[in-house]
Amino acid sequence: MIDQNILVHACLIHGNGKGSLFSLDDIQNWRPDNGLLWIHLDSNHEDAMGWLEKTFNLNPITCEALSDESTRPRSVVTEDGMMIILRAVNHNPDQDPEDMVAIRMLFGENFIITTRYRRVLVSQELKELLLTGYGPKTKGDFLTTLLERITDRMGEVILDLDDCTDEMEEDIETADPLELQTKISDIRRSAIHLRRYIAPQRDALSKLIADRIDWIPESDRTRIREVAERTARFVQDIESARDRALISQEEIKSRISNQMNKAMYILAIITAIFLPLTLLTGLLGINVSGIPGAENKWAFSAVTIGLIVIAVMIIAIFKRIKWL
Repeated sequence: MIDQNILVHACLIHGNGKGSLFSLDDIQNWRPDNGLLWIHLDSNHEDAMGWLEKTFNLNPITCEALSDESTRPRSVVTEDGMMIILRAVNHNPDQDPEDMVAIRMLFGENFIITTRYRRVLVSQELKELLLTGYGPKTKGDFLTTLLERITDRMGEVILDLDDCTDEMEEDIETADPLELQTKISDIRRSAIHLRRYIAPQRDALSKLIADRIDWIPESDRTRIREVAERTARFVQDIESARDRALISQEEIKSRISNQMNKAMYILAIITAIFLPLTLLTGLLGINVSGIPGAENKWAFSAVTIGLIVIAVMIIAIFKRIKWL
């Protein structure tokens, strides 16, 4: 008995923007001439790939690729169809958006199979579009619509990263350096995580355009080309944010270093002024006989005035040699 939970959802795409939900039993009775079938599976269930291999007579290597947890964006033609693996922004609760989730897709002749380990919001959006009559009509339309939705949500995250970088640069002269260091670290960490998947995704989209897939018409190819260009700009924006954060970090380090040098300079000047005074007072404070003026009631005043004169002379010398 197959666990029904292996299926997240499935839709029969009618070709007019509408779709109807399918169950596992409906899938078993489906025939290629019934229309384009889209199946979205949960790879967390161990029976999912076995059921998929048996139902659609897929190559085990293809099923393994569809269930691979640690995968990077790519597109490749297999004997079972066109396999495309992409990354989407993570909108799951209590998750960082830059911890991007994978969606694996296999485009067969009359079917589309997508798999995921973590919830992918764009798949739910496509299902709702189909149920309301505004969904994709063909495989090419399905792919381009999914790419556009992924890219739109990705753009929101990149824009937030850019805004955070702008805010950080505006506060660099006034904010606490330690707080800014934390912000800069967060920006650089986010940029590294985003670029890790968006850069390969850009390359995968470029390859997809170059492969000239026959079921992707020129109109959809133009849309994919626009998505690829936007993704390339995202990579540039991420690299720009990372470089700006690095420059800001160097500037903050320079400010902190200058502040420390200034403090050490002041401390050195104070030490230089009081060192000879401390030497004299130390000599006069030893508990042995023979201290000059020990019996004179004006001796303390004379020594005090002398110390003041010495301090003034030292300060004058420092100003003359431009240490002050």
